[in-house]
Amino acid sequence: MSAAKKIESITFESSRNFRFRLVLSTLSGTPIKITKIRSNELNPGLSSYEYSFLRLLDSVTNGTHLEISYTGTTVTYRPGIITGGEITHNCDKGKPIGYYLEPMLLLAPFSKKKFSIIFKGMTSLGSNDTSVDSLKWGVLPLMDKFGVRDVSIHILKRGAPPLGGGEVHLLCNSLIPQPLTLHALEASKISAIRGVAHCARVSPSIVNRMIDTARNILRPTGVEVNISADVWRGENSGKSPGFGITLVAESKKGWRIYTDGVGTPGALPEDVAEKVAYNLLYDLKTSCVVGKNQLQMALCFMTIGKEDVGRLLINKEQIDEQLFFDLNDIKKIFGTEAFLKPEDSDFLLSIKGVGFTNASKKIA
Repeated sequence: MSAAKKIESITFESSRNFRFRLVLSTLSGTPIKITKIRSNELNPGLSSYEYSFLRLLDSVTNGTHLEISYTGTTVTYRPGIITGGEITHNCDKGKPIGYYLEPMLLLAPFSKKKFSIIFKGMTSLGSNDTSVDSLKWGVLPLMDKFGVRDVSIHILKRGAPPLGGGEVHLLCNSLIPQPLTLHALEASKISAIRGVAHCARVSPSIVNRMIDTARNILRPTGVEVNISADVWRGENSGKSPGFGITLVAESKKGWRIYTDGVGTPGALPEDVAEKVAYNLLYDLKTSCVVGKNQLQMALCFMTIGKEDVGRLLINKEQIDEQLFFDLNDIKKIFGTEAFLKPEDSDFLLSIKGVGFTNASKKIA
């Protein structure tokens, strides 16, 4: 990469894709500037959980330079080298641990040292952010497809909202120069549905009620349904009572599609399990190889692969505004474009890798 490319900064607007843009910037070594962050809202600027994410990003890199405007509506970010190491991060209460852990999975394989991060906070939250269980059972297998194989997520303590008290250990021993090129040209045929229903500081019968409800809904699929119970008691059960369920559909080739949900105050466990089970069936209907919540990782790893064309079959329902936001951010930072080609009722998404090499390993 030329020196001019490194110096030239790329400007984005709004808080959308905040974490993804910072991750792409870090991987590419390209400085970025994000402006108009909630500039027209009642509480303008960065949220407390975004400040927390910036601190985490700074702690896993060396030489990163950050400038934040007085109002918090503009962030200038000059990335350093990904160094990893042993870190403990106290997550802001506005977001669950998954909000912080997910982008670390994109950086960890390309670090100078192994990633070993203890996250403290809520292990799940009734939001759009991926739960720790989903990352463990649904996202790590996707990383395996790109050659990132020695990664583990251990839940040391459950932490339900609002007080949390959870602890999660991310360990990445797989340091690779670049991801493998992906060729996923056939829709996944589901062979089994697995899952985990968890609870902390509530009656264990709640877990059984979730499992029974989900099984009854998923049984007509004709595949094996195996949902395990994960009951937490004592000091490792966090500071608040809570429950939730994660369901993962698995193909014989190792592809996973997942969905999850947690109980909100007053919610019945049957209602939570029913919603998650039907969401999984909907995701299966509107996905080909990966689910919509795995696309961003797949696009990132396809982009930074070797100079070869990676291909991924996607469902037409997966072509939405978020996909175009992701592809536009990739194009602005890495200069590579994706191509969509109709393939029967689906689309074949092709991206040529930029020939990324792990600069952190070379320096090491």
